[in-house]
Amino acid sequence: MGIRAQQKEKTRRALIDAALNQLSSERSFSSLSLREVSREAGIAPTSFYRHFKDMDELGLTLVDEGGLTLRQLMRQARKRIADGGSIIRISVNTFMEFVENNSNVFRLLLRERSGTSAAFRSAVAREIHHFVAELTDYLMADNALAYEDAYVQAEAMVTIVFNAGAEALDLNQEKRVALSERVMQQLRLIAKGAANHNKT
Repeated sequence: MGIRAQQKEKTRRALIDAALNQLSSERSFSSLSLREVSREAGIAPTSFYRHFKDMDELGLTLVDEGGLTLRQLMRQARKRIADGGSIIRISVNTFMEFVENNSNVFRLLLRERSGTSAAFRSAVAREIHHFVAELTDYLMADNALAYEDAYVQAEAMVTIVFNAGAEALDLNQEKRVALSERVMQQLRLIAKGAANHNKT
């Protein structure tokens, strides 16, 4: 990569980080302006268009990056499970760490999941589908489940974990640990039910 391309990538990254830094529990992506994001990134507003077509394209990039980061973390968690350990405990703890360390990204995913933009809703739905698909593959390989059974179990687990993540955003550490334990219990019950269903 040449110096010019490196500089362009660096500025693009600065815009992504600037948008993320301005998100908070009180501030949604739709309330951000191109001018604000450009100023935070240290560039002229007109330079923004060299990197993104508009704010929507920047927002979709944030959704894609957030989903990819979380999926990569969950893949690493599954590798740790292969070395010995509880799949449910390691997965839930990994997810909750992501929510704690990337609260702005997770808030973005939650808000845009039911937001007014069809493009954003579709992007978040696609990310969630990726989670369900990867977990389905894992359950089929690890538990010898049929595709339909694995998919239904994966979908239920992902829904529970995402909803718990939304709740965790506003909890202190003690309550977050209690929530994680409750989620683990719910996931164990789902796994137990799936195993029993598989025997019948």
